Amino acid sequence: NMGRIIAVANQKGGVGKTTTSINLAACLAEKGKKVLAVDMDPQGNLTSGLGVDKDSVEKSIYELIIGEVDIKDVINKKVLENLDIIPTSTDLSAAEIELIKEYILRNAIDQVKDQYDFVIIDCPPSLSMLTINAMTTADSVIVPIQCEYYALEGLSQLIHTVELVKDRLNSKLEIEGVVFTMYDARTNLSLQVVENVKDNLQQNIYKT
Repeated sequence: NMGRIIAVANQKGGVGKTTTSINLAACLAEKGKKVLAVDMDPQGNLTSGLGVDKDSVEKSIYELIIGEVDIKDVINKKVLENLDIIPTSTDLSAAEIELIKEYILRNAIDQVKDQYDFVIIDCPPSLSMLTINAMTTADSVIVPIQCEYYALEGLSQLIHTVELVKDRLNSKLEIEGVVFTMYDARTNLSLQVVENVKDNLQQNIYKT
């Protein structure tokens, strides 16, 4: 059973990507699934959110991407029961320039994915090469969306990027669905945003 790989992506910042990634990873681990969390965001909130001091990390996803180390060297084992993490580094923002190849992450994850039930990749708030690498690696994308007025502006761009990656780099990629974060059922706005995504963008929506 090969690990299922899910990228959590939205180029808008502050929509709850990292919170979604941490909770999804932790809940799956608690259910007894073996999970690998991958922090692709130079800000490193997934790394610190799972209790790893990002300043004391010697080998991070940055060293993996530039080819200095093997994936086995960057996996921090058992940050929680059943949950391992590949931490990030602020150097990762420099990797953008060096990241010419779209398959670097995929080739690395391929070596370990059969040891995990799920691999959850927390993407940076951009449609950069880091996010493209995550999407090239993933089976599916979960899109956290904040229930606010401009939430949908970037969504069509994100869907377009997913389609491009699917056409050119990763034919198996699908949008898993949309997770609404900071949702308030009492406000008309929240309800409108949800309806909009359902009707106009034909996306699966999680009832969570």
